[in-house]
Amino acid sequence: MRTQAEEKFSDYFEKWVSRLEEYSHQLHSASRETSTTEEELRALVSKLTAHHKEYYTAKWAAAGGDVFAFFSPPWSSPLENAYSWLTGWKPSTAFRVIEALRARGAVVAEDQLTRIEQLRAKIRLEEERVEREMERQQVGLADRRMVELARLAGRRAEAATAAAPQVDGLVDAALKGLASGLEWIMKAADCVRLKTLKGVLDELSPSQCVEFLAALSALQVQLRRWGKKRQSQAEHSSRETC
Repeated sequence: MRTQAEEKFSDYFEKWVSRLEEYSHQLHSASRETSTTEEELRALVSKLTAHHKEYYTAKWAAAGGDVFAFFSPPWSSPLENAYSWLTGWKPSTAFRVIEALRARGAVVAEDQLTRIEQLRAKIRLEEERVEREMERQQVGLADRRMVELARLAGRRAEAATAAAPQVDGLVDAALKGLASGLEWIMKAADCVRLKTLKGVLDELSPSQCVEFLAALSALQVQLRRWGKKRQSQAEHSSRETC
């Protein structure tokens, strides 16, 4: 059963993805229209980047209430969660999108490619830094203090003891510490995503930016569609079996 906070963010996320799909259509239309001016292209790019920034602002605000939900979000399908990297899309995906566009015939100058590859190397180091911190958090879950708390909490569940309130207090404090660590990781990962987006867009022309954002947005939208369709089919199959 979802909490009130999860329900609220689920509603927000559905609306956000719906707007992303609308912007995706606008980007595709603009990339095909030769009459679109450079000013209009820049306006579209600005609209998309603002849309992404708005999402992270809402996400960070909601995570203050329950960050754990963002590491296994009930508003996303199992397929989306399987391809999630620390609560979102993996930054290095952006460079794969550029590769796919080039394979499809998009023209990217050699000097642009050189700078994009330099950015790619920097972003990979950023990804590794956040991944190391996540690993540290996971290992920390099994340190001596947490193991002892788990043992005490198990005894607390089996029988009421005089020390029960103290044990509960220690457990709550430990979980708050874990939540704080995960919130830092989530925000750090989101910052790498935003840094990647800005870095790539800074290296591309307005028309290239539109083509890149159209492809990236389409990937996000389609992954959600496929995930929801697969989830619906699985639930339908389960009901038939019962």
